[in-house]
Amino acid sequence: MSSRPRPAHPPDPHRSPDHPAPSQPEPAAPASDRRTLIADAAIGLVASAGLRGLTHRAADAAAGLPAGSTSYYFRTRTALIGACYQRLVELDFAEYDGGGGGEGPPAEPPVPPDREAAAALFAGLLYRWLTVGRERQLARFELSLEAARSPDLEPELQRAGRAARARAAAVLAALGAERPEEAAELLAAWTDGILYDRLAGALAHSRPAPDPAELTRTTRRMLDAALSTGA
Repeated sequence: MSSRPRPAHPPDPHRSPDHPAPSQPEPAAPASDRRTLIADAAIGLVASAGLRGLTHRAADAAAGLPAGSTSYYFRTRTALIGACYQRLVELDFAEYDGGGGGEGPPAEPPVPPDREAAAALFAGLLYRWLTVGRERQLARFELSLEAARSPDLEPELQRAGRAARARAAAVLAALGAERPEEAAELLAAWTDGILYDRLAGALAHSRPAPDPAELTRTTRRMLDAALSTGA
């Protein structure tokens, strides 16, 4: 009596028929940990080599994962870039909230009690982004330029930008801004301008090291100007 032949490998319930399985067995660690590890590795690749250096295989190697792991979690390059945007926002919010874990913002983030505290907070963020967070900001510039050229990537960029501006608007509203959303737009633009100028501008390599006191004075002027919007 003959029996129906059994497949050589059991079907993978997670794999879409349109996408091949990874070339090696999928790691057993929690998916959220693997996604974070891959996103962090991808951000590092973009910062060091630009978008041309971001491939699924390169992300596997940079993350120290088996070949095929990145494509398991992020089937397309667009999905991988989207994960970078999301991770950048998570890390920025974690630094703002003082947690540093990068697991997303709490429901009600802390709000500085006055302008001096807000200026110190934003100056601290700028200092961090210009020093230990330098790589992340360079990656963000690269990814933003790519989104400007690729309509498929634009929604992720907009989502990230809206989240950051909503956080700034909440702070400015608490500090008395009459039009906090408009003020947040200005504050975000000034912040991006400072970061770009000092990390990638024409004089980036000849500027002195970031100084916390100077950044605090700068952010205080930025806050004063943003809060005067609509006055």
